[in-house]
Amino acid sequence: MKGLYLGSNEKFLEKVIDSTSEFSLIAKGDGSEVILQTISEGKTFYVFPGDEPETMEFFFILDGECVYEEKDTEIHLKTGDYFYIHHLEEATYFKALTNMKLIWFTTQPAFHFISRSIDELTKIVKQIEQKDKYTYQHSARVQTYSIRLAKQLQLSKEKLENLYFASLFHDIGKINAPEEILNKPVKLTSAEMEVLKKHSADGCEMVKSTYYSHIGEIILQHHERLDGSGYPNGLKGDQILLEAQIIGITDTYDAMTSDRVYRKGMDPVLAITELKKLSGRYYQPSLVDAFEKVLIMDGKLQVEDLKQVPS
Repeated sequence: MKGLYLGSNEKFLEKVIDSTSEFSLIAKGDGSEVILQTISEGKTFYVFPGDEPETMEFFFILDGECVYEEKDTEIHLKTGDYFYIHHLEEATYFKALTNMKLIWFTTQPAFHFISRSIDELTKIVKQIEQKDKYTYQHSARVQTYSIRLAKQLQLSKEKLENLYFASLFHDIGKINAPEEILNKPVKLTSAEMEVLKKHSADGCEMVKSTYYSHIGEIILQHHERLDGSGYPNGLKGDQILLEAQIIGITDTYDAMTSDRVYRKGMDPVLAITELKKLSGRYYQPSLVDAFEKVLIMDGKLQVEDLKQVPS
């Protein structure tokens, strides 16, 4: 019948996948869209004010559970619950406690913005996963840590969006590094380290031809340090973009606490203690302090354990 549209499971108008989410366009008309979204357990996701304040976005939880966080308050939402935004004034954050499936209805087109933003870079992520499993998993964790820190810092919509993608793709330049260097079970030589250091510049170059070319500078700078000892350009202090400084901290923390072939991951308490020792020299003290609060709130650190660490 004209005007009637029938659908079936796993049949969509379009579909796009990123590292921890899937977006499937299942209906559209007169500017409105209905999207089926899946979100992986542990993922922090956010909704921010749109360019058109009259836009309404409605989310119905088909399966799973998440928590909405506002200051010191947590509200749990589960299967059958919903939330929507209309005239939203600031970014709102949620954390998936389980794998989730949502129906997302929006009165303004959103899917093609998502697909345009994600699709090209996702192809690179898949290549990294095939070449170096650690880098792929590491990048997903760095993205989660970075968004949690962004929430603590109340970043603007623009910086939040830039950080979301730059944190996930900060290591894409490693696709050009030889596998024998990426997966070497012992410490790299100085020459091998110089090869690996090219990844930030390579990553910047790789995103230049994509929709998100402007995150290139963040990727380029994520190994720069406050005292100018970082690479590739020896930038100092405020010369380093805030988003790059955030990734520098979360990247280092995850690298220290993750198991590798050649060593066991460091205890979180020792890792944050090490970061604090480097505050003011490599990292902004206020950012390290904010990250410590994030780790405490997420249960990765206990205040009692921190008190027992020698200063």
